[in-house]
Amino acid sequence: MQIAISSIFLYFAHMFKKRENIFEVEEGKYLAPKFDVNGLLPVVTTDVKSGEVLMHGYMNDEALKKTIETKEAHYWSRSKNALWHKGAKSGFIQKVKDLRIDDDQDSLWMTVDIGDGASCHVGYKSCFYRSVPLGKIQDTKNIQIKFEEKKKKFDPEKIYAGEPNPTKL
Repeated sequence: MQIAISSIFLYFAHMFKKRENIFEVEEGKYLAPKFDVNGLLPVVTTDVKSGEVLMHGYMNDEALKKTIETKEAHYWSRSKNALWHKGAKSGFIQKVKDLRIDDDQDSLWMTVDIGDGASCHVGYKSCFYRSVPLGKIQDTKNIQIKFEEKKKKFDPEKIYAGEPNPTKL
């Protein structure tokens, strides 16, 4: 298994610039992303108009390359084990306006325009449509979350009819 993981890492490490030293990674001018052992980078995606966090996802090397080239968000779906062009099914394509990589190049922040669309497969604009109350906890098994988005943007049962739900228990 160790050989397989090392081989996978080497594959992902070489599509983009090789990471040769810390100075170049942190202060250099070349994209040299550090994918995890599964070949993935975490991505936080926000709305260009409101600044609202829409979703958190992952990109593999191919998704990152396609996102850069097409200026449309592509992710790696861990639940489907497949490349995923965000909005291809729902019609709510995420048009990339800004793509940033963090200091050690192991995570991304992407700002997108979804028009009047949505990013959540449940039908809400944002995947972060509920808030957790802050303060003293009386019972950790009964913390009630609050819906911040009152209305869905679309009906997921119509859009994704017949497809398995990506949420796993």
